[in-house]
Amino acid sequence: MIRVLLLYGGRSAEHEISCLSARSVLEVIDRDRYEVVTVGITREGRWVRTDGTIETAPGDRLPHVADLGPSVGLIGTPDGPRLLTVDGEVASVGPVVDVAFPLLHGPFGEDGTVQGMLETVGVPYVGADVTASSIGIDKAAMKASFAAAGLPQGGYLAVHRSRWSQEPEAVTAELAAAFPPPWFTKPARQGSSIGISKVHEVAGLDAAMAEAYEHDEVVVIEQGIEHARELEVGVLGRGQLDVTRPGEIVSSHEFYDFEAKYLDASELLIPADVPAGVAERVDALARRAYRAINCRGLARVDFFATRDGAVVVNEINTIPGFTPSSMFPRLWAAEGLDYPALVDRLLHDALG
Repeated sequence: MIRVLLLYGGRSAEHEISCLSARSVLEVIDRDRYEVVTVGITREGRWVRTDGTIETAPGDRLPHVADLGPSVGLIGTPDGPRLLTVDGEVASVGPVVDVAFPLLHGPFGEDGTVQGMLETVGVPYVGADVTASSIGIDKAAMKASFAAAGLPQGGYLAVHRSRWSQEPEAVTAELAAAFPPPWFTKPARQGSSIGISKVHEVAGLDAAMAEAYEHDEVVVIEQGIEHARELEVGVLGRGQLDVTRPGEIVSSHEFYDFEAKYLDASELLIPADVPAGVAERVDALARRAYRAINCRGLARVDFFATRDGAVVVNEINTIPGFTPSSMFPRLWAAEGLDYPALVDRLLHDALG
């Protein structure tokens, strides 16, 4: 039986979403093929051995990893990587870990940090490697990689906190000259629409930047593409790539923010009703975006389709959401790869 280390929770603002993703995977993984070892990472960064039960506590909206139970860590041994469990003053070494499934969204999990640790102790793992992970989570680096690959994008400006604090008027003037509002202000290394604001006029920019800087030192200001359709595809593989047909998001809010994603029902149209030419363009651009950061394993690639038929790349997500409402597993289900088969495919590819 293959022993899978499933990591969830983490130190990022997407802690609860990671717990939801892990709970969903645990419900469908084939227990006849895989022995699952679950480790929750608390908001403070402690690795905790859990029993795999992920529940929402009374009074909470979403689940989280409780700071309870023995601490664990990964160590390399002559036989292979193992979990070291420390319970009080007693330490014990567990069996060899065959493969890891990091369901960690955001910084300290999706950004190459955990991937580097897994590489160091020799654990194969699901998803992108250290470099692709670090580029994929950083919207400024990601957009620069896409630009270098000649991919069509909307306008953007990356602004470090120090520059904004020292010369906000110059930044505002540069932004206004580059493209008109509306603008979207986003923390460079954050997901699940956390810290994002839609800014309709210059007067609202200061508050939006302050909110984004609560989550990162760099803020990316993106051009708002009005009346565009939001399309997404799932990608699997490394050399040979498989790409889904596009799905479309019809947000329940003004834009696809955190509440629209996870708390209020937004509509996901799968597959999207788009002209064949748009679907073909999305497919080709998804492959190019995936390869632009040398991704592997899986990703979700997001696009905007304008009224005149143009398609621009928005971003790539190297650990997309795995909740029941998430686009990624639903896209693959529409292609005939249901949730259990998708999890099996990802683990098989990781063990490669």
